[in-house]
Amino acid sequence: MEYMSKGIKEIHDDLKSGKVTSEELVNESLKKAHKVQDKCNAFVTIIDDAKGVDVTDSLLSGIPCGIKDNYSTKGILSTGSSNTLKDYIPFFDATAITNLKNNGAVIIGKCTMDEFGMGGTGTTAHTGVQKNPWDLSRMCAGSSSGSAASVASGVYPYATGSDTGDSIRKPAAYCGIVGYKPTYGMISRYGLFAFASSLDHLGCLTRSVEDAAIVVDAMKGIDKKDMTSWDSSNIHLYESLSSDVKGKKLCYIKEICDPGNYPDASEETKQHLDNFYKTIELCKKIGMEVSEVSIDKKLLDALGSVYNIISCAEATSNMSNLTGIIFGPRVNADNYEDMMKKYRTEGFSSLIKRRFIIGSYVLQAQNKDRYFNNAQRVRRLLVDAWKDLYKEYDAVILPVGSGPAKYLDDSKNKKFTNSNILEEHLQIGNFGGFPSITIPNGFINNLPVGVNITGNCYDDINVLNIAYALESEMNYKGQIAKEVK
Repeated sequence: MEYMSKGIKEIHDDLKSGKVTSEELVNESLKKAHKVQDKCNAFVTIIDDAKGVDVTDSLLSGIPCGIKDNYSTKGILSTGSSNTLKDYIPFFDATAITNLKNNGAVIIGKCTMDEFGMGGTGTTAHTGVQKNPWDLSRMCAGSSSGSAASVASGVYPYATGSDTGDSIRKPAAYCGIVGYKPTYGMISRYGLFAFASSLDHLGCLTRSVEDAAIVVDAMKGIDKKDMTSWDSSNIHLYESLSSDVKGKKLCYIKEICDPGNYPDASEETKQHLDNFYKTIELCKKIGMEVSEVSIDKKLLDALGSVYNIISCAEATSNMSNLTGIIFGPRVNADNYEDMMKKYRTEGFSSLIKRRFIIGSYVLQAQNKDRYFNNAQRVRRLLVDAWKDLYKEYDAVILPVGSGPAKYLDDSKNKKFTNSNILEEHLQIGNFGGFPSITIPNGFINNLPVGVNITGNCYDDINVLNIAYALESEMNYKGQIAKEVK
């Protein structure tokens, strides 16, 4: 019998009853990991000597999982999918990893990702391209591409991710699973390889809302090593799950969802939006009120630029420690300045170097107010616009991206007017630190698509319950990708 395709609670019950052992689960997971690796390139490291652990009352005890490769894991290769850290083995665990281990989690692999999380395609890892398990000609999105591919393929019931713009939620949609980033600071960022500190969120990818609640319950907690973390000990996500959402009020943004805004869209995009409105009708059917609202399109059009400026500026600062002297593979040079220059020039991909150039440029004294400070001002306007919505509505519901997974061969992807708004709106969840979850809500051309629910800060229970209720009315919970099943 296969167990890794089941949910966490069911696996835990089987462990407690003696139907299966933790060691047997690990062996099954490792076997599947190698199969998925051969087709999807989902792993930087597969831990073939992983061992089962004692089963306790913790729901995660004895169950295998995957860890995104930008989490520090003691004694396990942690590269951030970059050549600059291709042989880096940390001496400490990230706080979130410590918390998972304390709950009995068994790590069987480190998952590939876009280099240092700076990408949305799953194509920039130093180990190569990640392929979508539903269709190997399509991408997983990024940056949590390996985590999404492995969970969707049934290697284990969950993997960790990080989300700076949509890096948990869009890969989840492309791979037909659940992606949840809680309120900023609910999970400590200590031990995460920082990309953009004011935007970085930790979270998880699972095959059900219930499993997402279980995993984040285990990962979260205040941490003296992360001053932005906060005490969530009175929040119990799993115990608070309820499908009773009658009277909840949702809204969606006309400027993002109206098909009339995309006259030259692809057929996949048109079907995706049509599917979204069917989901809106389902929300109403189960007792929720849903309203269409408007947001200034000038603000929405500025989203991508604001994100690029702020994230690149913060990345430039955060990654100044990657010199090749403190850690990472040494290079030969006549002096330390040439050593650092050669290390960074040869070690980073062209995408990363472009981001560092942008970040350095917008932070220069003569440019800072025009670019960086203005981007922060627009960020505040966007966050305030969303917070105004939360005065009346419990959550904002929107389609994820412009359709199903894009082709790895970009020449096959149709470009159309205003597509950036559809692709980039999830970044607002990072601007405001809002809890945000993506769940699957259908198929187009046999490929999964997703819908996103985002709520106000600290209102994670409400957001999860809305997603849980919707999931309960659809048939996409626990699905396994067909390509590598």
